[in-house]
Amino acid sequence: MEGKTDKELYLDFLNGNNEAFDEIMKRYKDKLINFIKRYVKSFEVAEDLSQDTFVYVLINRKEYDFNYNLKTYLYLIAKCRALNYLNRQKKIVKFDENYVKTQESTEMVEDNLIREENREEVRMAFNKLKPEYQSALLLRDIEKFNYKEICKILNKNLSQVKILIYRARKSLEKKLKEERR
Repeated sequence: MEGKTDKELYLDFLNGNNEAFDEIMKRYKDKLINFIKRYVKSFEVAEDLSQDTFVYVLINRKEYDFNYNLKTYLYLIAKCRALNYLNRQKKIVKFDENYVKTQESTEMVEDNLIREENREEVRMAFNKLKPEYQSALLLRDIEKFNYKEICKILNKNLSQVKILIYRARKSLEKKLKEERR
């Protein structure tokens, strides 16, 4: 099962192989939880919404369009689940400071402190961005989605996504300069 592509697994799933669906869940569960957590700020809620995503796929198994990447399809459903949850909860999306990964190194303590200060500056500047800028940067620069996939997830055309990412990066750069003053 592990050597199969997502498409092959999904076809097996459509043909009644439940182990194929389990493999799809295994591949994407943790990533979806982390992605959803950026929106809802709660690990428990993100877990629930991730499960809702897979339940949706299970119930609507024939809805998947094989012209799209399965990963993109799952992230799109997960994003919709997260946004629906937020609409119900009336919460505002903010950057999760725990997402910035810390790396232990053998460098001097001073270098670690400088790096931590820089990370904090970036996090603070990122928190001040518009939610749509945050989403665009997370998808492109952290999750490493390609532009086509981001278009699908954000429901925008290619030029809108490119402009959004450009503006998000410029806005982040501006906010970082403001933080350093």
